[in-house]
Amino acid sequence: MTRRARAEPPGDDDEWLRPSPKLRTVRRLEVAAATVPVVIVAGVVTGLLVGLGFALLAAALAVVAGLVLDWFVARRVSAWAYRERADDLLVRRGVMVRRLSVVPYGRMQFVDVTAGPFERPFGLATVRMHTAAAATDARIPGLTGPDAARLRDQLARLGEAQAAGL
Repeated sequence: MTRRARAEPPGDDDEWLRPSPKLRTVRRLEVAAATVPVVIVAGVVTGLLVGLGFALLAAALAVVAGLVLDWFVARRVSAWAYRERADDLLVRRGVMVRRLSVVPYGRMQFVDVTAGPFERPFGLATVRMHTAAAATDARIPGLTGPDAARLRDQLARLGEAQAAGL
């Protein structure tokens, strides 16, 4: 009997913190902003080139693709979680490929907080940790403004303390 490897360390799932539920709404708006123009263009172009029947079919296929994308995005949002530990920060994400990033506080060079045009109206931000490793992609999307500021300040403080001990 073989055991499947887990993408996260064992422990209580309640210790993991999740992004705001508003992130799902933000991602839904992003999918809609991308899908609506595709539906319109697919319908109009197909209607002009082939006919009304095919235009409706092309628009319907674009809507179905948007709904599938919306479902996948919802799964991606629910996969994000992070956990603050004494010496490092764990960030997990991914639906098909589960990823677990372990970011030691002493290796962080700086912490970025950004809020895009879809996030700002909902009061959300993304915290991104930068380390010396170019491949590090540790980010936590969908945090409320106060949570993002608290996490940024705490990571900066812990990073300075850990780096000072080197």
